[in-house]
Amino acid sequence: MTRILVIEDDAGTAEEIQLELCAAGHEVCHAASLGSAAALVDGADFDLLILDRQLPDGEGLALLSDLRARGQHTPALVLSALGSLDDRVRGLRAGGDDYLPKPFALVELIARVEALLRRPNDTRETRLIAGPLDLDLLAGSATRAGRDLALLPRELKLLDYMVRRPGRIITRSMLLQDVWGYSFEPNTNVVDVHMGRLRRKVDGEGEAQLIRNVRGQGYVFDLPH
Repeated sequence: MTRILVIEDDAGTAEEIQLELCAAGHEVCHAASLGSAAALVDGADFDLLILDRQLPDGEGLALLSDLRARGQHTPALVLSALGSLDDRVRGLRAGGDDYLPKPFALVELIARVEALLRRPNDTRETRLIAGPLDLDLLAGSATRAGRDLALLPRELKLLDYMVRRPGRIITRSMLLQDVWGYSFEPNTNVVDVHMGRLRRKVDGEGEAQLIRNVRGQGYVFDLPH
């Protein structure tokens, strides 16, 4: 049975969400504060987090950012009365996988929960070795044939995503959704900028090319033969 943690201080809203999720066949735990949520997350494995931003003891995104920094990548649906574009982007950048402004229809919440639970789980391994690459996701480090790549957190996440999908064309839309967490596609070249920096760090002078650009389609990670 899927286990979901609902972090919501409004008792009525929390009860409605719990009843709907339980009716859909999920096991649900509830926390009304950051402190109680942190204790539950540390003591149990959850398949999904649903968290409100405005909690009595602080900002829900602070908990989410801390979990991401510690290498926990449980999918998270952020709920908030703060529904502006800037607020949604802030929630996604803090580590949210989706953002649902309040008030919302429960049927939409359930649909978003089902969509998040359908996503493939890429978090089973925290140490990845692919050819000359060695990624330690918990330590936040990556090397190529012993050479420290000095990756920024977003670059490490991009490389992790690519390494898990060798030989596949990874589109910009896929990266925006799965690495940046955007449920919409902004008019920006952020993917190309980050991928350009990543490729320069991974593929040094005289080294076999591991990441290549597929014109008009995206990028491919090629394992060396």
